[in-house]
Amino acid sequence: MLSVKDFETAASRLKNVIHTIPLATSHTFSQLSGAEVYLKYENQQKTGSFKVRGAYNKIMKRYEEGNLKAVVASSAGNHAQGVAFAATSVGVKSTIVMPKSAPIAKVSATEGYGAEVVLAGSIYDEAYARAREICEETGAEFIHPFDDEDVIAGQGTIALEILRDLPGVDMIFVPVGGGGLISGIAAYVKQINPRVQVIGVQAAGACAAVNAFHNDDPQPAARVHTIADGIAVATPGTTTMAYINQYVDRMITVTDAEISSAILFLLERTKQVVEPAGASSLAALLGGKVDVRGKKVVCVLSGGNIDVSFIHKVVEKGLVTRGRHMKFSTIMPDIPGSLATFSAIVAECGANVIMFQHDRVQAELDIDEAIVRVVCEVGGKEHGQRLLDALREAGYTIMSQPF
Repeated sequence: MLSVKDFETAASRLKNVIHTIPLATSHTFSQLSGAEVYLKYENQQKTGSFKVRGAYNKIMKRYEEGNLKAVVASSAGNHAQGVAFAATSVGVKSTIVMPKSAPIAKVSATEGYGAEVVLAGSIYDEAYARAREICEETGAEFIHPFDDEDVIAGQGTIALEILRDLPGVDMIFVPVGGGGLISGIAAYVKQINPRVQVIGVQAAGACAAVNAFHNDDPQPAARVHTIADGIAVATPGTTTMAYINQYVDRMITVTDAEISSAILFLLERTKQVVEPAGASSLAALLGGKVDVRGKKVVCVLSGGNIDVSFIHKVVEKGLVTRGRHMKFSTIMPDIPGSLATFSAIVAECGANVIMFQHDRVQAELDIDEAIVRVVCEVGGKEHGQRLLDALREAGYTIMSQPF
């Protein structure tokens, strides 16, 4: 198993390469959770995520050993950019295999760092299989995104920085895909201060490592479906699961809705763009998955490489989850002035109509009735409830509840 010295050596290799990002406190998230919350903004890291740490440590170590001519990697995007950056830095050719579903922004960025990108498969595991084939065909060296101790050592340098900035930390929440990040963080933290709890967070739609942790059965997930493409891994690593089982305290899941809500919070309150995988740690904290009251807590925001065209979808989902957008339908008289009366009530309650459908072609309606379907923008769930109460008081029957 990796020793403290392995992590320190990795940190030395990375010293003049990566950005120094101190912990940031969050008054908002501290109030919401009852904890003293700190954020580790790896979305601000070089290449946009923590992945550059492990990739650079691995490639530089192999370069120092000699005879490294070409590398191949498989990645949903962040490891790809880290490998491309590291390989280009030492003049080594890199080929990156990415799932066809990889965000365009990540593909373009990877090519921008000097790699040749090959798109194959719909999920990481299929891209991984193709990358292995390319290695056999060309003799290039495979740089695994997580199941490699040199990569794990590089990722674990985050833990050195956390303990340096916050020696009294009680809990660290870490996103988990294949497990390289949490393996490195947990292995270093537990060797330095076993008191600190390390908690892994996976998307509910890609929770193979959680299942393996709880059931001691590292089987591939039957289905992977989540907006968090950076942690959408069907098969946990053999090496990483050994580290997780030895050092990690808890493994939990969050839904895509909770992740979307966390991304929206980060945009609104911290002005930070964080990708779904990176926001999963904060989603677990805000979702009350663990009792953190009175604790000093660090959430590792592992990356910020999100496709701009995808942001609006995530924001919309977050608005729905937090009750900022609500949908309902009601029946009103199909006579002049009915719509004006309805609109006046909505306006008096301070809500904003963003979608309205008027339909009188329904078999169950009387001849002088119409059904309206409405989506309103409100300040939150309590505000939305006040609007519905006002409509009911005015005689409207609400036919479906806010979602």
